[in-house]
Amino acid sequence: MFEQFSNGYYLGRLYVEPTTRERVQMCRDQHERVNEQLYADEGINRVDRPLVMKLGSQHLAVHAGDGVPADTLSVPESVLEGTDVRNPPTFQEVLLAKADRADQLLAMGGAGR
Repeated sequence: MFEQFSNGYYLGRLYVEPTTRERVQMCRDQHERVNEQLYADEGINRVDRPLVMKLGSQHLAVHAGDGVPADTLSVPESVLEGTDVRNPPTFQEVLLAKADRADQLLAMGGAGR
């Protein structure tokens, strides 16, 4: 789902769809699996912790969600308006922050919703 991209990020491709939910979410099973596979080796053991993804120029805290289809990033419409995503739902490249970068962004409040 995600592959090595740079020192701070993994690269992935997800369907980005608008939602009326208040938080950015992805499929619960995939969220937990990504947490385990990509963050556990770096000392993070919680699988319910938000992932930090970069969509366009915006960093987003991504939570696990029930009812979200696999391989999909469900983004509130108000957040989508601030991105370069056009005509959703659409298949889009997203960057997943590595554990240390995610920690920085979450601590600084740099990952909205």
